[in-house]
Order: sequence, then structure tokens, then C-alpha cells
Amino acid sequence: MKNNDFFTQNDGIPLGLGMALSQNGEAMTFFVNLSDTEKQNIIDRTHDIKSKDEMRQFVDTLA
Repeated sequence: MKNNDFFTQNDGIPLGLGMALSQNGEAMTFFVNLSDTEKQNIIDRTHDIKSKDEMRQFVDTLA
């Protein structure tokens, strides 16, 4: 198991991103309708996010 697997849900979405998306219906709808490549690009952009508020702000830009 890789170190970051602990922080990842079964679907490959980092836990913090998944939680933030679950609190923003428009962003969630946007995200689930993306291609796998587009989803991975979003996920990659979250790796430097350090706080819940920062993640929420990022997810709000998706809506």
C-alpha cells in the first residue's frame, strides 16, 4: 500500500476533496460529469491544499 492510499477513498478521490464536493451539490455535479482525465487534473490540483477552508474555496470555484 502506498502512503497516500490511506488518505484516498476507494474511488480514488482524496478524502478532503470528496467531503468538500459532498457539501457543494453544483460542484459535485460538475465533477462527476467530467472525463477521467479531467477528474485527475482536478485531483492533481488539490495536492497542495493544506486546510479544509482552502479546499472548500477550491471546490466552490468548480460550481
